[in-house]
Amino acid sequence: MKFTLKSIVYGLLAMVGLGLMTEAAKAKDQKKTGRVLRHVVCFKFKENAKPAQIQHVEQEFAALKKKIPQIRAFEMGTNNSPEGLNKGFTHCFVVTFGSEKDREVYLPHPAHKKFVSILKPILEDVFVIDFWAGGD
Repeated sequence: MKFTLKSIVYGLLAMVGLGLMTEAAKAKDQKKTGRVLRHVVCFKFKENAKPAQIQHVEQEFAALKKKIPQIRAFEMGTNNSPEGLNKGFTHCFVVTFGSEKDREVYLPHPAHKKFVSILKPILEDVFVIDFWAGGD
């Protein structure tokens, strides 16, 4: 079978088009099912971390919602469980995304990197888990 440049170009365009349609279908399905990607981050601060430093971290983390449009929602709170199983983790943050691509934009985003540089000096440990929520 003889391939011409024209048939190769058409074939490539068709593959790109199918890829775009697949991504659009995924996004549409997520909107239909109401599924969102939750990025849960828990912090354990160093013993010498001052309350003002921790408050600054909280404010800077919350400010990311205005700086990174891929963040759909942001929630935070401090541990109040009576079980005593928090292993020193005191603060929990939940960042909600509409897709894995949104999370992929968030992680290397300059605003996120700047936040991490503010956090690191007072951070003893971090725990992160992501999961899909909602839908069926």
